[in-house]
Amino acid sequence: MSSDLLTRPLTSATLTIRVIKNFPYRTAKNLVLHNLDLTTLTSGDLKERVRSEILSSTSGGGGGWKAYKGVVGTLDTLKLYTKAHGTKTNNLIINMEDEGDELIFGDDGRALEGYGCEHETEISFFKLEDYLEFKGNPEEKW
Repeated sequence: MSSDLLTRPLTSATLTIRVIKNFPYRTAKNLVLHNLDLTTLTSGDLKERVRSEILSSTSGGGGGWKAYKGVVGTLDTLKLYTKAHGTKTNNLIINMEDEGDELIFGDDGRALEGYGCEHETEISFFKLEDYLEFKGNPEEKW
């Protein structure tokens, strides 16, 4: 198979967003978004797109987002989880291996391409306050 068949342009990428509801209990759900232009889509635009997708889902065939509708307004931070064919982190919902949080998307006006996003990148979306609390005491519960 040609390498051209395995890659997609940044103007037609697919991203997986790991929407995190609770860190200690690892409550998260994936949202897959297709045909995104990473050269123009900003991190702020992506946050709004994810919130809109969750809020517009219906309970009948909406993909099970009902439990997330109450927290969607509190989600405020994006962080790179992994890129396609890259190394995975040990944590199942968020990459905590960057001690200085270099992987957090800090500028809502910056295009996703500027954060190193490419086709099949996975991104965590969460409430920063909850993340910082979990990072201070990363105890997982069952």
